[in-house]
Parts: sequence; C-alpha cells; structure tokens
Amino acid sequence: MICQGRVWVVDDDRSIRWVLCRALQNAGFEAIEFEDAERASAALSGDEPDAIVSDVRMPGRSGFDLLAELRERAPKVPVIITTAYPDLDSAVSAFQGGAFEHLPKPFDIDEAVDLVSRAI
Repeated sequence: MICQGRVWVVDDDRSIRWVLCRALQNAGFEAIEFEDAERASAALSGDEPDAIVSDVRMPGRSGFDLLAELRERAPKVPVIITTAYPDLDSAVSAFQGGAFEHLPKPFDIDEAVDLVSRAI
C-alpha cells in the first residue's frame, strides 16, 4: 500500500488516539501518536507531518496553543481541531486560528479519515 501521508494525532485520550491511528493506518497513512501538545511541539524541531489532528482540551498546552505555534513554525501543515465540547466559539476560534477544519467529538471515524485525506 502506498503511503497517503504522515499524520500526527495529538490527544490526551489514549483510546481516541488508538482508534484514529488504526483507521488512518488502514487507509494508508502513517499515523504517529502524541499524548500532549508539548510532545508534538518537541517533535516539530526535527520533523514535519503532512497533517495534524489535535484535540483542544489537554493537560498543559491546549490544541489552540499548538495551532498558534504551528502557524508560526509550519504554516503549510493543515490542522484539524477536535473537541468534545463543541460550540460556536470553539469553531470560530479554530478557524480564526488557521485550522483546516473543526471536528466535534464524537466523530464518525470514516468522516475523520476522509477529512484528513482532503486536508492533505
């Protein structure tokens, strides 16, 4: 299978990371897990993915903090923001911050994979 691209999944919920990474891998993506924004940020120093799927609410830095950093350090990398607390303010903040898309949880896994495909 040809690799469709490299995707970083940033979420403090291990089960969400596991399910999303497996679905992305089954669709031909290389999926790499990060449990928080700090680890993803550190990895950016030597690497750059084709797309990132990041939760908003995590211990430490938020997904919005990571999004702001990415707009500075890797502006061409599309970021899909996910949240279990969807509201209009969250969606607006995601788009104003430069997110490719805002994906409320719980999300359909096939929809998430399709969204990553479109982002790349």
